[in-house]
Amino acid sequence: MDIERDSGATMVGVPRIKVIFVVTEDWYFVSHRLDIAIGAKAAGFDVGVATRIDRHRAAIQNAGIEIYDTPFDRSGLNPLRELRTVWSLYKLFRREKPDIVHQVAIKPVVYGSLIARLSGVSGIVNALGGLGYVFSSTSLKARLIRLLVKPALKFAHSQKKARLILQNAQDVDIITKSGIVKSEKVRLIRGAGVDPEIHRLTTVETTPPLVVLTARLLRQKGVGDFVEAARILRKRSVDARFVLVGSVDAANPASFTDADVAGWVKEGVVEAWGWREDMPAIFAKAQIACLPTFYGEGLPKALLEAAASGCAIVASNIAACTELVKDEKTGLVVPPQDTEALANALERLISDPGLRKRLGEAARESIVADFSLSKVLSEIIGIYEELVPSAAP
Repeated sequence: MDIERDSGATMVGVPRIKVIFVVTEDWYFVSHRLDIAIGAKAAGFDVGVATRIDRHRAAIQNAGIEIYDTPFDRSGLNPLRELRTVWSLYKLFRREKPDIVHQVAIKPVVYGSLIARLSGVSGIVNALGGLGYVFSSTSLKARLIRLLVKPALKFAHSQKKARLILQNAQDVDIITKSGIVKSEKVRLIRGAGVDPEIHRLTTVETTPPLVVLTARLLRQKGVGDFVEAARILRKRSVDARFVLVGSVDAANPASFTDADVAGWVKEGVVEAWGWREDMPAIFAKAQIACLPTFYGEGLPKALLEAAASGCAIVASNIAACTELVKDEKTGLVVPPQDTEALANALERLISDPGLRKRLGEAARESIVADFSLSKVLSEIIGIYEELVPSAAP
């Protein structure tokens, strides 16, 4: 069998290296990892995904990625359901015998790493897109889960050929300095990457300017702060359209409700466009992207896509955002949960087209140089080749 790599080299008679992604939800795989999987397949890897299939079977199949429908419950803690998930993954790994499993988010990382060890999988790649609800929340539930997750993560990376991908330097410090994972097993890859040829620099100006927040509608994503900042600016008679692009997340206890969103729309403070999959078109219409998150995330893909499109960005002054958004250079940063500061930053951009243009173009340049899909894919394939040397061209 011939395998053609990106380098142009051909490997004759060498079996394809099998990689199985493990992701709880098909929508998340499509939005955050499908391009990586497609790139790995193009580089000569045999690629599949174990995930709960809902609405995106066709998108995954059309990309040539094999699907293993797996009964994940992203936020569930029912022991019987969780055992069913573990058993399903065990049977899958034993049957398919992947060379590498690439697991994304805490539950797949913990379950998949244990099962990979029991199944004899030689390479384990784990990725946390931020430390999330479990590490960022102060609720009793989150604190109790942390007591279990920390030793589980430590065990998951005790195997020699296990690597952990994190998306910002602060998360690397937290994980390594706490002793959860040894530093030599951690790799910093900033975000899921974005294709600057799909998210293209746009210069469309609308009157009034369009300001978008793109995210699941969670409190920790700063959705409530965005709404309040829009209220403040309405009272100041600042002329702009404020739009929420995203849906509520019933599986997350921090989510706003459909009733909350309907109330904001009825009040006239924001527009709600719901879940959208045509994000290049959304950002092509927008002049300003806002994400006042205080959530424990890695590097939000919405910011990468907005920057690639040349939108001016307002984001929180936290590590998840400042990996990309440099104050006064590639955007404006504000203290988290400070609605007055958020409103002031948005008003500044709304009233100054020249500043929007300068910051948006600089953000686009940083994407091309440091955050492109091709760069991220190269770094991930480098990890595959490190763990399974026969994967190298």
